[in-house]
Amino acid sequence: MPDPLITATGLTKHFDDTVAVDGIDFHVNQGESFGFLGPNGAGKTSAMRMIGATSPITGGDLEVLGLNPETDGPALRARLGVVPQEDNLDQELTVRENLAMYGRYFGLHRTVIDERIEELLDFAQLREKADSRVEALSGGMKRRLTIARGLINEPEMLILDEPTTGLDPQARHVLWDRLYRLKQQGVTLLITTHYMDEAEQLCDRLVIMDKGKIVAEGSPRSLIKDHSRPEVVEVRFPVGVLEEIAPRLESLAPRVEILADRALLYTDDANATIEKIHAEGLEPEALLERRSTLEDVFLRLTGRTLDD
Repeated sequence: MPDPLITATGLTKHFDDTVAVDGIDFHVNQGESFGFLGPNGAGKTSAMRMIGATSPITGGDLEVLGLNPETDGPALRARLGVVPQEDNLDQELTVRENLAMYGRYFGLHRTVIDERIEELLDFAQLREKADSRVEALSGGMKRRLTIARGLINEPEMLILDEPTTGLDPQARHVLWDRLYRLKQQGVTLLITTHYMDEAEQLCDRLVIMDKGKIVAEGSPRSLIKDHSRPEVVEVRFPVGVLEEIAPRLESLAPRVEILADRALLYTDDANATIEKIHAEGLEPEALLERRSTLEDVFLRLTGRTLDD
């Protein structure tokens, strides 16, 4: 196996008295799509900024593309592509001009920039908008342009911070397709997201972070296998009834979670569990059976309450 592109050991980041990243260990392999999943404030973005050599490390060891981000920042950044959480495109310039200007930041020859622009216009499906000002583009188009801009230097690794935040479902799926194509071309992807379906779609492997620590690591499939059950039965009862029957529900599946508005029964066989519910004489107002998802794992490990 080739050496990992990223190796972190005891990686730590402090902001005054706040511990944003608390001694985490992980590695990222070449050609892998690797995700950081976690609630707001979990430390995902802080970790990404240290990897991208835009935020100093407080403690631990970090090697990225064989370089030390602390001492080799400019050399490392020249080999990376970065897609920030917020689009920071120049609204007054055209799509083509935005790409050209960013290419000049890397000191690329004009001929090389022009060639790359033509390739990226097709990749991002923006050929028809090449000479349109950015301010006239839809949110999905702007996001695709931001990703195309991050590829102008043909990076060895593309860092994406919440790549589809604020996009409608159609735009998200188009973007997923573009990212999948990049992975097929051998580009290593590093992604932060709080969308569970996005992590399942895009990530070969991921870490779940909470309060600056890694609480789980693995492929989406292995995380579901290790921390949940294959199937889930969701049942809803009238207000006030759920509390009364909770003890009866808890005996019907290996793990039962009682929420304010419904109960979740995690099981190996949804049909058998539904039969048990009816055999108990329970008649829910609504019943849904589904496969277990990464969201079930995420909420079990990080909790359902909001942290301010």
